[in-house]
Amino acid sequence: MLKTFSRLALGAAVAVGAFASAPALAGKTIDTIKQRGQLVCGVNTGLAGFSAADSQGNWSGLDVDYCKALAATLLGDVTKIKWTPLNAQQRFTALQSGEIDVLSRNTTWTLTRDSSLGLSFVGVTYYDGQGFMVPSKGKIKSAKQLKGATVCVQSGTTTEKNLTDYSRANNLNIKPVVFEKVEAATGAYFAGRCQAYTTDASGLASVRNKEAKNPADHLILPELISKEPLGPSVRRGDDEFFAIARWVLFALLEAEEYGVTQANVDQMKSSTDPVVQRLLGVSEDTGKLLGLDKDWAYRAIKAVGNYGEIFERNVGPKSPLGLPRGANNLWNKGGLMYAPPVR
Repeated sequence: MLKTFSRLALGAAVAVGAFASAPALAGKTIDTIKQRGQLVCGVNTGLAGFSAADSQGNWSGLDVDYCKALAATLLGDVTKIKWTPLNAQQRFTALQSGEIDVLSRNTTWTLTRDSSLGLSFVGVTYYDGQGFMVPSKGKIKSAKQLKGATVCVQSGTTTEKNLTDYSRANNLNIKPVVFEKVEAATGAYFAGRCQAYTTDASGLASVRNKEAKNPADHLILPELISKEPLGPSVRRGDDEFFAIARWVLFALLEAEEYGVTQANVDQMKSSTDPVVQRLLGVSEDTGKLLGLDKDWAYRAIKAVGNYGEIFERNVGPKSPLGLPRGANNLWNKGGLMYAPPVR
């Protein structure tokens, strides 16, 4: 009996070991992307710091850089991307229907979205929270003073539901003024049709910097009324593409933690640090487990830099948005950003 059990256990161990070391097969999405020669990325129609196009049609932002890293990993070229601007109502349908390969559009990861829309969130690229913006010259200095106030908000967002929940929980009787497009909501607020405007705090900073005649005339209230973990998502059912999309994000975080940057990534290939060697494909070929080559993470970092560089360039203290790193710092620097080991 014991001998039989030992043989079964040994057989199982060998099978598991063989399976664990087997390279991943390419999923249908990856095949389509490679045949097309282009990654189709769904982004915001225009949110400074996250995804916005200049007058020449060049896209930039934190969400944009994630797609560039993914394109560099899969196709070796950040220019091989088709940008598909989407509003809040269009975004999930575009992903579900196959119009886009990945949605990287300041979208909150929630239970309902994760479980009922046929998509999977890759991870968190920005930890945010919903806030309010009001005219600086007014008497409102706290969200608790919004009793009976009219508040401009975009429909089809977690923002709209959060506003209703916050108003009810605090007996504020807030009167939402709802708009389908964000441009209509912000335009109404700046025209004085609402006493406040609400969205994610990062969005408030973006709107104030981009659209206000004088940003100093508008105050972002100190309270955050929700948790808004923002991140990219892909269609459910293609585990191979999901794994790649997830580990590209983790590689950018791991690169920051170990000091690998866009500028020094070539030099770091000679590092003696085992983690860096593994990340850059020098000592081990982790790419074969994802259906990629050994330089997959190297290409992503070379294209856009590590996560810290992406943050600083697009939304950080020295950018026009001037957002503090805060919760989006690495786990060993007081933040929430944490990547599983790339090994």
